[in-house]
Amino acid sequence: MRFLDGKIIFRSSVEEGIIEFDDQIRMITPFSGVSDRYILPGFIDAHVHGGDGADMMDGVDALKHMARFHLRHGTTTILPTTITRPWEDIKSALQAVSLVISRGIEGGPHIHGVHLEGPFISPHRLGAQPAFALEPTPERLAEILAYGCVRVVTMAPELLHAETAMKEFAKAGVRVSIGHTRASYEQTERSLCLVCQKGGTVGATHLFNAMQALYGREPGPVGAFLCEDAAYAEMIFDTHHVHPANFRLASKIMKNRLLFVTDAMRGAGQKEGISTLGGQEVMIRDGVVRLPDGTLAGSVLTLDQAFRNAVNYGASLPTASRLVSTNAARYLGLSDRGEISEGRLADFVVMDSNLDVKEVWVKGVRCYQA
Repeated sequence: MRFLDGKIIFRSSVEEGIIEFDDQIRMITPFSGVSDRYILPGFIDAHVHGGDGADMMDGVDALKHMARFHLRHGTTTILPTTITRPWEDIKSALQAVSLVISRGIEGGPHIHGVHLEGPFISPHRLGAQPAFALEPTPERLAEILAYGCVRVVTMAPELLHAETAMKEFAKAGVRVSIGHTRASYEQTERSLCLVCQKGGTVGATHLFNAMQALYGREPGPVGAFLCEDAAYAEMIFDTHHVHPANFRLASKIMKNRLLFVTDAMRGAGQKEGISTLGGQEVMIRDGVVRLPDGTLAGSVLTLDQAFRNAVNYGASLPTASRLVSTNAARYLGLSDRGEISEGRLADFVVMDSNLDVKEVWVKGVRCYQA
């Protein structure tokens, strides 16, 4: 049995205590000592392409490398995320993730599965995605589901076959995330209803980005997600993709339905300068990644920085913790993690008084120490 003591960040409070654990949390005891460190539930990143020079599309070794990089920033559960590439490349990436899931990553985070961001997106709302968008035909759907590792799929509702595909993904337990779309408010609302009617869970891929903005007479997808009580939404809160005021707005309305993701690409953790995303050259400058035409191209964000950003813009420590952990666990149906309570996995992030990561534990094993 092992022990951690400090200021424990629970779902709604911060309290001094001692955690007793093996691979799970066995007991939490109040403790009146003075500690300068915080203990948080492990972070969960449901949308991440790469980091530290590696990209998930590059195979098994790259997957392991990027996963260990994000673990050092507090991420204990990760969903490697595809980019829109030729169909055979996407299938190769799914095969690599399936292999990694079966073997695990020594000293790394849990690999929950894949977020398939593309190719089932609008060719007119690619953002920084390469131009390989495809329609979600029944044949392609069957191929994807056969791998058994896709947990989230980004879809544009206006595509041919999209409604049938969303129903099938929902029935298979895959979260349907609306994004990279030209859908209207009405189209988005219809999609939310279709998924929910099939017992599925629906979300938004990086809310506010790669979708119509919220206007007075045209609420668009953003309006639909803010209004729908059953819908979740990702947010890239590096303060470049989303203005802090829009973060506060979405947080007030959506509360526990809002989750932070990084959308990090291979340049995260690297020096600024030229990098690549999906075979395209991008420039990293002043913490922002852009294509040559100025389009935002993923991010170099890590979830510990997103946590600090939330706190800097007014979120309480419990609220910020829910944004990087608890809310994603609920969205993904991971009832064994996402908060510190007895019986949950012993996945912890230990931070100092400056909110810098000092230790990361996965299933009761310390995988990182600063």
